[in-house]
Amino acid sequence: MEPANFILTFKYPAIFIGSFFEGPVVMIAAGFLFKLGYFKLIPVFLLLLSGDLAADFSWYGVGYFGTYRLVRKYGRFFNITDQTIEKVRVMFREHEEKILIISKITMGFGFALAILITAGMVRVPLKKYGIYNFTGGLIWTAFMMAAGYFFGNIYLLVDEGLRIGFLIIAAIMILLAFYGFSRFMRTRLSGNNL
Repeated sequence: MEPANFILTFKYPAIFIGSFFEGPVVMIAAGFLFKLGYFKLIPVFLLLLSGDLAADFSWYGVGYFGTYRLVRKYGRFFNITDQTIEKVRVMFREHEEKILIISKITMGFGFALAILITAGMVRVPLKKYGIYNFTGGLIWTAFMMAAGYFFGNIYLLVDEGLRIGFLIIAAIMILLAFYGFSRFMRTRLSGNNL
């Protein structure tokens, strides 16, 4: 079954599963399909947010329950010592609110997975992690759905014969924007402290 048919057949469960595994792409697609009338706003928004948060809490759990032991055991092969771990723990604790919110609303500048696992490893309290992740998730999900809605609006204005070309160009533009923004932020952050 093609992905588009899968989404249209299973609609809301597909949105949850898709946002668990590939949040941003599914969020944009859901905004697009919402504009075309395939989804209702509140259910699709809540399922996108829930799937994305479920994935984030899963990665937090990986960090909380297993990463520290692995890093202590094999970290020496990557020049990671107990002192390095402690420095990361102190820095993360000093800036955890900023790190968690900014990471969520910017896809972690390409480091989102590492940040989520690190949050678990340094034992950010689950309640605090949840509050900041939920807040950032609300903003991020709304922004990504709005982008998809915008493209859906343009799609409806484009002549029927040009729609496939529009979709290809829109997909390329979105991917280039993600890549460019992520690269810009990584370069910018590598020279600055939080």
